[in-house]
Amino acid sequence: MFTKILIANRGEIACRVIRTARRMGIRTVAVYSEADAGARHVRLADEAVCIGAPPPRESYLVIDKIIAAALATGAQAIHPGYGFLSENEEFAEACAANGIAFVGPPVSAIRAMGLKSESKKLMEKAGVPLTPGYHGDDQDPAHLKQQADTIGYPVLIKASAGGGGKGMRAVWKAEEFADALASCQREAKSSFGDEHVLIEKYLQRPRHIEIQVFGDSHGNCVYLFERDCSVQRRHQKVVEEAPAPGMTAERRAAMGKAAVDAAKAVAYVGAGTVEFIVNQDGTFYFMEMNTRLQVEHPVTEMITGLDLVEWQLKVAAGEPLPLAQEQLRIHGHALEARIYAEDPDKGFLPSIGKLIHLSPPAETINVRVDTGVEQDDEISPHYDPMIAKLIVWDGSDTNARERALARMLQALADYRVVGVSNNIGFLSRLVACPAFAQADLDTGLIERERGFLFPEGGEPPAEAWMVAALAELIHDREYAAAEAVAGNDPYSPWHARDGWRVNSTARREIRLRAGELEKVVNAAYAGAGIQLEFAGRTVAAAGRFIDGGQLRVDLGGRRISATVVAANEKRHVFIDGVCHVFAAIDPLFHAGSGGGSEGGLTAPMPGKVIALIAAVGAKLEKGAPLLILEAMKMEHSIAAPANGTVKAFLFNVGEQVSDGAELVEFEVEK
Repeated sequence: MFTKILIANRGEIACRVIRTARRMGIRTVAVYSEADAGARHVRLADEAVCIGAPPPRESYLVIDKIIAAALATGAQAIHPGYGFLSENEEFAEACAANGIAFVGPPVSAIRAMGLKSESKKLMEKAGVPLTPGYHGDDQDPAHLKQQADTIGYPVLIKASAGGGGKGMRAVWKAEEFADALASCQREAKSSFGDEHVLIEKYLQRPRHIEIQVFGDSHGNCVYLFERDCSVQRRHQKVVEEAPAPGMTAERRAAMGKAAVDAAKAVAYVGAGTVEFIVNQDGTFYFMEMNTRLQVEHPVTEMITGLDLVEWQLKVAAGEPLPLAQEQLRIHGHALEARIYAEDPDKGFLPSIGKLIHLSPPAETINVRVDTGVEQDDEISPHYDPMIAKLIVWDGSDTNARERALARMLQALADYRVVGVSNNIGFLSRLVACPAFAQADLDTGLIERERGFLFPEGGEPPAEAWMVAALAELIHDREYAAAEAVAGNDPYSPWHARDGWRVNSTARREIRLRAGELEKVVNAAYAGAGIQLEFAGRTVAAAGRFIDGGQLRVDLGGRRISATVVAANEKRHVFIDGVCHVFAAIDPLFHAGSGGGSEGGLTAPMPGKVIALIAAVGAKLEKGAPLLILEAMKMEHSIAAPANGTVKAFLFNVGEQVSDGAELVEFEVEK
């Protein structure tokens, strides 16, 4: 077994590998970019080596720098994690050439499965069922269009070297094909350096089910059951679970055999995933094989009781698989939700910034949190905006999925994030959605259930307004007490914030705003307590802060546990599993009217302009695309805000833009 390994990755997967390596007595070396100098994976590793500037192409994707770090630190093996170089055959070859074990499959397997079109040909020979489509080498747009017409719409264009939903477009009409192809090829070239695509029939209401496989260098290969990854947005997985709901023993065996056949066809060694698209009637077709550990591997670990990273390290060290197929069992049900810094109400636009407050649920035998960040860390524009993976498990003999859903809802309610937009509220609605709860699953579930998942913004409940107001009063009192202790006369009555008056009652107005709604909570000091007046109610209120912003509140005899986190003028009130955001308004402050040109369009985040779609002088209708911005590994289309004319583009293709930079001068039609 190895005594020291290098982890050629960052974030939660690097932390995940470090955890297992430490348990096995293996020392770890982290690599990091300048942007990650203070990152959690760097803090956890035994050693760390800086490998370059923040952009991945100058650090995490530079093979020579990672190999040099491994040689300099004496690492015997490199674990690539997922993403970055994990499926790069040149990287695996470089490891072998330098006498370093690659914790992954042989180069030949990576090469065989790395190009989707080539892997389809191999699977056809191995007898693995395939989706109807075109996987050829002729990439002439006219030829590709002809193939799509022959297959019949809708079709799916997929980057041959792709993954993670990038370089993938669904096309519903023939006239949409050319634009979709160009966009797909651009994203594929940017993400993978290869614009080669394949075309497949787009199945209606399919499920996405994948099989975890494991092979060793002694010829053994097993499958560790399935994961249902149907719930997706932009072809990226949102919630995964194991085992797949409704899976029969016969179908599991058939899919498991097909997955093992696929792995054996390329003499696979290590952890891999064979992904299938599955019709509602249970028929299944091979999509692709990921020659690495998957993001969602924890749900497999939870239902099998195994550590897949430990298996990876053992197999990479030449050991046989720890268990045979007949020794593997499923126990219970597990779910994984990906916690992202993104805004679901703005098309899941990624969010960047400092994690001012980060409080995950407590980890137990039923709840697991895999994360690469801690409070006060930054979500950077350079990398994927994942905050954590939240995994729950229930081992009940009956109703295990129902119990696991309840555990997930509670764990999400206990998750507190302030400083960046996040998808926790959306995930809570998704898990509670009747279609998901009843396992009515397909890859279009999110779009199909938009009404439930994206409700119109409602007004916060009265208790949230009163808790926010009470928190203001308590903060004010605690601040005054701290000032008194630091002052020359700590016992001066002028420091008190207890509302004492001679022959009168002190009153205060706490003015708050939630969205566009502004309201006042009136507070009257009554003896040692406070009376809050709001929405026609008057209640006696008391409270005190404990650790981490937690506020123990008594409102009219009702005990409430809340968390209130102040961030500038914002007050984030977590109550009953929901976060309500208020702005505290200072009546003595009057903001200016501000500036900005009519029709100005700004960058929603730092990024690079990769295409100018409209022409200067063009008259466009509202919603027409103006330019495409690449940010956080995704393309974002900037559209006309109204009918009008493009006056000028302020950046050229290839130029970097900062968050909030004005991109286009646009004259709105009067």
